[in-house]
Amino acid sequence: MDSSLISTLLRDLDNLVREIHTIYEASFRKFSLQKGQFAYLTRICENEGINLADLSFQLKVDKTTTTKAVQKLILSDLIRKEQDTVDKRIWHLFPTDKTRQLYSQIISEKNRVLELCFAGFNSKDRITFGNFVTKMSANIAKEWEKITHRDKE
Repeated sequence: MDSSLISTLLRDLDNLVREIHTIYEASFRKFSLQKGQFAYLTRICENEGINLADLSFQLKVDKTTTTKAVQKLILSDLIRKEQDTVDKRIWHLFPTDKTRQLYSQIISEKNRVLELCFAGFNSKDRITFGNFVTKMSANIAKEWEKITHRDKE
């Protein structure tokens, strides 16, 4: 049995993601955001009225994790939830004014970090890399859905 990696690409991507998140955590600490909360806030700002299930799917996390994160964000007055008028089991999430003000700063920091990542890349390489990542994500999506039982929902 061969126990060597075909490529270190996924290891390198794991490291890149951890490095980026470390930078984000340090940057967003001044806003009193806890680990990973910025991801929830940006998705809620970009999809006002999103429900917990869709937010979980977009962030590729389980509903329990999303529920806990959302509860903390509500307690911090960063988001609010409204019950669906038809299906009372569904709650829609909305940013507060406080979050709307934070959103542009979060996006600015994300853009700054993206520029750091792409230093030395020309515009064609940036587009090509983006296309590759999108294709890789699409390739793995069915397996992820099968493992997380998303294909049955």
